[in-house]
Amino acid sequence: MEAKGGFVLANLAEVVERVLGFLPTKALLRAACVCRLWRECARRTLRARQRIAWVSALEPGPADSHALVRALGRELEKVHVLPQTVLYIADAETFSGHEECHEQKKARKRNSKETALALEKLLPKRCQVLGLVTPGIVVTPMGSSSNQPQEIEEGEAGFALLFPKMDGVKIHTFHFSKDVKNRVFDENKFAEAGLKNNPDLRVVLLFGYNSWKSGATRFLHQIVNPLNEKSIILAGGQVESFTSLTSENAQAQPGDACGVVGLAFSGPQIQSATVLLDQDVADERTAEAAVQRLKAANIPEHNTLGFMFACVGRGYRHYKTKRNMEADAFRKFFPNVPLFGFFGHGEIGCDRIVTGNFVLRECNDIKDDLLHGYTTVMTLIHFGSTKASQA
Repeated sequence: MEAKGGFVLANLAEVVERVLGFLPTKALLRAACVCRLWRECARRTLRARQRIAWVSALEPGPADSHALVRALGRELEKVHVLPQTVLYIADAETFSGHEECHEQKKARKRNSKETALALEKLLPKRCQVLGLVTPGIVVTPMGSSSNQPQEIEEGEAGFALLFPKMDGVKIHTFHFSKDVKNRVFDENKFAEAGLKNNPDLRVVLLFGYNSWKSGATRFLHQIVNPLNEKSIILAGGQVESFTSLTSENAQAQPGDACGVVGLAFSGPQIQSATVLLDQDVADERTAEAAVQRLKAANIPEHNTLGFMFACVGRGYRHYKTKRNMEADAFRKFFPNVPLFGFFGHGEIGCDRIVTGNFVLRECNDIKDDLLHGYTTVMTLIHFGSTKASQA
């Protein structure tokens, strides 16, 4: 019987591929080293795994490490995708070690650069990584897309979105840093980043950092305005800082510089829409009405991510101490779409709702106002159908 089993596992690709399909990615990569047949079966299995995964951190970690480092180290042994691009966001205070530990009555001993490096070391070497720290976190717990998303305005939290290689979808990181010697931004850099002369560009998530610096707002306008086209969904906000940016074109930048980082999503199968919850949205009824506009876009919920970029002035303070209001409103209309995002220092986005044939609604020729304060931007990104579901 052992001889027959060995023969099957050494010669029948259909059986080997079926068996390897149960393995998480790290174990699958180890199995690929057994022989040529297993290597080819493992490659086909990995190519079929195109559903986005995520790792959530909601519990405080040890004083010398952030909870996201611990969670990512543990959960990467279990995920069934090979990350090609990773977006991670963590709370600013505990990531950098500024929050006091109430039990020990002393500050957490953490260094943001060391924490970022620890996270990057856990990920594949050729992986694009964009890491941000923000005042608050919006995160869906691991386990199911239908889990209730949480608005965490205080305390330790974070998440990492793991994007595998997907057929028909290209994701690029980009970084534009303000040049103190030149007040005019060179728009040729847009083409280099895939943000210009790219007919397949669908969604741009962009994040300004060090917004308190002189000229930061003007520089953000220089980036946003040329991208403000009806055919592109723009969303994001002002973050505390960015801690990781690893890609082929990434370059080190001064710590006190200001600029914009982000992710560009290209592909004809991508569908997206976004709505703005302005200052007048201040109770459950008006919050649900705003999210209902997003629902009217008819974006498929399968293989879709939701993003929420909110002002630090909103949350439970804005809604008269009622917590999780906007995340709850999102879950009511999108019960199977995971929601991620942050509370930041300014929001980027507007109402751009698509029609039933997934063509962006034509408005007038006036450019939308994309930079806001004291608002929330809700966004959906659908990545098309997937070959196989993720375990």
